[in-house]
Amino acid sequence: MQPRSLLLIISGSIAAYKSLELIRLLRARSVSVTTILTRGGAEFITPLAVSSLTGTKTYSDLFSLTDEVEMGHIELSRSADMILVAPASANIIAQMAQGACGDLATTALLATNKPVVIAPAMNHKMWEHPATKRNIAQLRADGITILEPTEGDMACGEFGIGRMMEPEEVVEHLFAGQHAHLPLAGKHAIVTSGPTHEPVDPVRYLGNKSSGKQGHAIAAALAAAGARVSLICGNVTLPTPEGVTLIRATTSESMYEAVHACLPADMFVGAAAVADWRASHIAPHKIKKHGARSKLTLELLPTKDILASIGLHKQRPALVIGFAAETENLEKHAAHKRETKGADWIIGNNVADDVFGADSNEIIIFREGSAESFPRLSKTAVAEAIVSRIAEFFESQAPKKKSTRKKA
Repeated sequence: MQPRSLLLIISGSIAAYKSLELIRLLRARSVSVTTILTRGGAEFITPLAVSSLTGTKTYSDLFSLTDEVEMGHIELSRSADMILVAPASANIIAQMAQGACGDLATTALLATNKPVVIAPAMNHKMWEHPATKRNIAQLRADGITILEPTEGDMACGEFGIGRMMEPEEVVEHLFAGQHAHLPLAGKHAIVTSGPTHEPVDPVRYLGNKSSGKQGHAIAAALAAAGARVSLICGNVTLPTPEGVTLIRATTSESMYEAVHACLPADMFVGAAAVADWRASHIAPHKIKKHGARSKLTLELLPTKDILASIGLHKQRPALVIGFAAETENLEKHAAHKRETKGADWIIGNNVADDVFGADSNEIIIFREGSAESFPRLSKTAVAEAIVSRIAEFFESQAPKKKSTRKKA
């Protein structure tokens, strides 16, 4: 596991489209990806689409003289740290179980001396068929790792177990154990960052000064501590922190939906500056100014409260953290927010000095019955301090190991 180079085999399944996202996530982890696209796989995605993401040649033909000179199927099967078949159709699974080698993909699989992992994808009846069960049992006996398919709606309109595991989960399985020694290994964190923009017309919006620097720094620190991070960000121009999954959400409504779609999670850190109000009506065309004395009245409606919805959710994370950016009465407003939103902690900061866009911040962590103040620090250092407290929280919640020392 934990490959630095990987041979990805994409077989014939509608789930082949997931392989493109899988390649992107692997590349984000600095994994070098070489790809074999089977004839069936090429019915769903193109070699050009694959190569544009891998940055390398996409192989398909077993008997291509050029390919055999440049990289024969034996070298191809052994040049990477691991072979991943995703999606693995019922057909290629059957061929692997039989040791068949009628094309480049199955020949490479038979010739390899590297670990092989497959992510099956097929109709639920095909997955449940006795023949498939026998084939899967044989592959397990051969030492191949099976990433079990999941339950859900299928392209054929049916429902059941047979959907290929989502790309994010595939990557997590491949890298399982890499961060086992880190304090937040195995934890899933949802982090929101940056401002939302609430449209008024096609060219105008209601927004705020948030840059997203603090939220992105927290996401980066959580990932460095071993957590799997879903970073949901508004309108920011910051680079994506290494090792996190980025989800764009430009409005309060889309951020609300994205946060809920990422559940379940172990922790939620709501660092985004979500707009409190939105226009009740979005003009279909640019609103014109008619003269210097013309006036415009907007009716505003409250947006959905993301923090409160998570704090009271049936899948509530074990730790729910909100932010309170205030210009006055910080302690009073933060305490009220923690109590009314169902949050465990509120991280308060005084924005009267206009910290938006700055590289430093001064925070107070409000918990039940306590408030911990920090001096002005870089936003990276603030993030590390917050994540340190988060790690301490989960350490305190972990079951205590019983001593095995015998009494004298």
